[in-house]
Amino acid sequence: MDLLQTYKDQNDEDIGELEDQTQNPISTTSSPEASPPRLLPAKSAAPKVDDTMLALTVAQAHQAHSRPIDPVQHVVAFNPTYDQLWAPIVGPAHPYAKDGIAQGMRNHKLGFVEDASIESFVFDEQYNTFHKYGYAADPSASAGNNYVGDLDALQKNDAITVYNIPQHEQKKRKIEKKETEKEEGNDQEENVDKIELQNPSTDTWLMKNRKSPWAGKKEGLQSELTEEQKKYAEEYAKKKGEERERGGEKGEILPDKSTFHGKEERDYQGRSWIAPPKDAKANNDHCYIPKRLVHTWSGHTKGVSAIRFFPKHGHLLLSAGMDTKVKIWDVFNSGKCMRTYMGHSKAVRDIWFCNDGTKFLTAGYDKNIKYWDTETGQVISTFSTGKIPYVVRLNPDDDKQNILLAGMSDKKIVQWDMNTGQITQEYDQHLGAVNTITFVDNNRRFVTSSDDKSLRVWEYGIPVVIKYISEPHMHSMPSISLHPSTNYLAAQSLDNQILIYSTRERFQLNKKKRFAGHIVAGYACQVNFSPDGRFVMSGDGEGKCWFWDWKTCRVFRTLKCHEGVCIGCEWHPLEQSKVATCGWDGLIKYCHLSKTCTMYISIF
Repeated sequence: MDLLQTYKDQNDEDIGELEDQTQNPISTTSSPEASPPRLLPAKSAAPKVDDTMLALTVAQAHQAHSRPIDPVQHVVAFNPTYDQLWAPIVGPAHPYAKDGIAQGMRNHKLGFVEDASIESFVFDEQYNTFHKYGYAADPSASAGNNYVGDLDALQKNDAITVYNIPQHEQKKRKIEKKETEKEEGNDQEENVDKIELQNPSTDTWLMKNRKSPWAGKKEGLQSELTEEQKKYAEEYAKKKGEERERGGEKGEILPDKSTFHGKEERDYQGRSWIAPPKDAKANNDHCYIPKRLVHTWSGHTKGVSAIRFFPKHGHLLLSAGMDTKVKIWDVFNSGKCMRTYMGHSKAVRDIWFCNDGTKFLTAGYDKNIKYWDTETGQVISTFSTGKIPYVVRLNPDDDKQNILLAGMSDKKIVQWDMNTGQITQEYDQHLGAVNTITFVDNNRRFVTSSDDKSLRVWEYGIPVVIKYISEPHMHSMPSISLHPSTNYLAAQSLDNQILIYSTRERFQLNKKKRFAGHIVAGYACQVNFSPDGRFVMSGDGEGKCWFWDWKTCRVFRTLKCHEGVCIGCEWHPLEQSKVATCGWDGLIKYCHLSKTCTMYISIF
C-alpha cells in the first residue's frame, strides 16, 4: 500500500508541472495558492495515423482539376470545368512502339490524326500571311498580340493579314502593279530586237500580240471567196429561201411511189380491192383468247413499229416498218401483201387510218407526216415542222376528218387543217416529247402523255390544260388505249405495269385495277383491249403477248410470238379470237383459237 501511495504522489506532481507549463510557459515555478484546479488530460487509445498519402492524394486531385483532360482516358473522376473541356490537346495522345504507333491508336491509314485547337480559316489566314509578308501570329502564345517572323514588315504593314486588307489599299496596289507592268513592258520593247517582234514563232511576238479569249473574233478574215465557195453559198441561200417560203425547216423529201402486188385493183363487178367483204358479220359481241399461231407475214426487212386493222371490218392490216416502207396485207382472203407505200427516207414511227379507211397517215423519223390514199397509193398532202412526229391522230368526228393532230419531239402538239395545209393551233405545255394522243368525252377533249412523266387533259381547240396529272411515283407512259366503254384509259407505264385512269371529270387513277407481270421497261409496247372489253392485252420486251382478265386483273394467258420485242398488238374488230402482233424481228404474227397450221408469206 505504501508503494502505491508513493506512485500516486509522484504522478500527481508530474501532472501539476505539465499544467503549470501549459498555462504559464515563461515561469518555471508557481505557488500552490495561485494555480487553478488541476484537470487530467484526455487520452486516446487509437494508434497514430500517417497522413502523408492523404496529403499526396489531395494534391493530385487539385492538380487534376487544373490540367486539361487526357483524350485517351475513358473515365473522368471529377467534374471538369468549361476551360478544361475546351482546352487544346497537349502532349502525345498515343504510346510509341517499336514499329511506330500502336495499332489500337490508329485512326488513319498513315497513323493517328489529332484534332487541332485552331480553326482551319484562321490557320489558312496566318499561313498565307506568313508566306506573303513574312510574319504571322504565334499560335502557342497565350495572348493574341504575339507575332513571329519579320517584325519590321509587321510594323510597316500595320499587322494586316491577307484577308483583311483595306479596300483603298487593294485599289492602290492594283494601280501600282499595272504601272509596274507597263514600265517593264516599255523597257522590254526598247531592248527587244525588231526581227523578233515580226516573227510569230518567237515568244516575244506571242507576248506582244496575246489576247483574251473573250476579246472578240479574230481579225484578218478571208476577203474574197473562191469560185467553189461562191457556188456553194448561192446554193445554200437558195435552199434556205425555199424552206422559208414553205414555213421553216422541213424534213428530207423523197419522191413518193407505191407498188401494187395484187392481181387486179378492181374485180369483175368494179369493186375496189379495199372494199370490205359482204359476208362479214356486223359486230364482235363475245371474245376469246387465241391459242395458236395461224399466220406469219414477213415482208419487212427490218423491225415493224406499228400495225393497224382496217376500221370496222379488219379485212386489211396496215404495218409501218423501220425499213422506211408501209405495207398493207390481205387478212380475209389470200394473206398476201396488197400494196407497198414508199415515201419516207427514214423509219416510220406511227400510222393511223381515217374513219372509213380510204386514207391513212404516216409519221416518220425524216420529220415528215404524209397523208396517203389507201387505194391508189398517192400522197395527198405532206406536213412538217422540222421536228420528229412521234404520234399522229385524226379527229374521230366524221365532220372533222380534215383535222390532224401530231405530237412532236419539241414538246408540242401541232394541229393542222389538211384542207388548207395551215397550222391552226399549237398545244405547248409539256416538258418533254409527246408520245400519245387519245380523244375522250365524245371527242370534246383529248389526253396526252409525254416523256416528262405526266398526263395532261386538253379541251379540243383550246391550248390550255384543264387537268394535269403528275405524281412522284409515275413513270413515262408511251402507249395509251381507250376502253370500248369509253369510261377508262389503259396507260402502259415503264415500271412494268398497266395503270387505269377514269375518263370522267376528275380523271382519277383506279387503284383497284393494275395489270402487271410483263417486262416493258425501256420499250414503247402497245396496250389494247378486246372489242367487248373483257380482256387487256400488251406486248413485252421478251417477245410475249400477255392477256389479262379485265374484272379480276389476273393473267389469263401468255403467247410467245416474237424472238425480239413484241412492240404492237391489235385485236381484230370482228373476229372473236383473232389477234395480230408485230415485233422488232420484222414479222407480223396472226393468232387464232383454232389449230390451223402456220403459214409463211414470202418477202415482196
